[in-house]
Amino acid sequence: MKKMIIAGANGFLGKYLIKWFHQRGWQVVGLSRHGGVTAEAKSLCWDGRTMGEWVEELDGAEVLVNLAGKSVNCRYNEKNKAAIFASRLESTKILGEAIKQCDRPPRLWLNSSTATIYRHAEDRPQDEEGGELGTGFSVEVAKAWEKAFRESEVPDEVRKVALRTAIVIGNEPGSVFDYLRKIAALGLGGRMGSGRQKMSWIHVDDFCRAIEWMIGREELQDFYNLSAPNPTDNAGCMAGFRRIAGRGFGLPATRWMLEIGTFFMRSETELVLKSRWVSPRRLLSEGFDFQWDNFDEALGDLALECE
Repeated sequence: MKKMIIAGANGFLGKYLIKWFHQRGWQVVGLSRHGGVTAEAKSLCWDGRTMGEWVEELDGAEVLVNLAGKSVNCRYNEKNKAAIFASRLESTKILGEAIKQCDRPPRLWLNSSTATIYRHAEDRPQDEEGGELGTGFSVEVAKAWEKAFRESEVPDEVRKVALRTAIVIGNEPGSVFDYLRKIAALGLGGRMGSGRQKMSWIHVDDFCRAIEWMIGREELQDFYNLSAPNPTDNAGCMAGFRRIAGRGFGLPATRWMLEIGTFFMRSETELVLKSRWVSPRRLLSEGFDFQWDNFDEALGDLALECE
């Protein structure tokens, strides 16, 4: 039985990956700060900073997936900024050190990154070859995260791939899908800001399928954009959520309204106003077949789970 280790297993993506690979006969070990990982995985506690009994599970594992990191859906005060950086850099560093101790290290280490690393783009998509890195706090986090990953000294046989993931849509409480569906149902699902800002996205099933696809390809390395090939924009995104919520109209929100709203929601306007236009060039050129490449159809699929 092949074994996968998932760090940050209690998060939205961790839960989906556990279910996905458990159903395919894998042994899954989930690392989380407070335990309580789903029964489909062996649950181990870790603090994301120091060695523990979890290190023994790495030895002989096929794949390590690191999803650990404090959510960026918060106010960017100094305390939260420090925690966002530390949760990503420390977990990446300690996993690298643990791999070096293994007699049989994982053959593949997939480490989270983010498509937010690219600049605000309304003119053209950003792919792995010609994409331009942006500026600002979120970009600096992503750059430091990938730097820590690249500089982790592990045995040569361990392939390392950074996952520059776009917004993942899946029917899970607290997810983007859940939040925007509820906003639309309340009649607040109009465009945000200009509505022209691009929104790259990926269905959670395609995220899991892409991880499975990567495992079987020995040539993979460096970084990949995990994003559906056909992005939407904010106006189109909100129109889609109004449709599944059965609302013909949604109140729009100007920038100043968003500033007030995100202040009280303890979040940041960057999460909705930055134009994230990302192309999965490497996935497409190397033969990955997206099951969900149409945003409205993807929303419709997820909405069926709500009925």
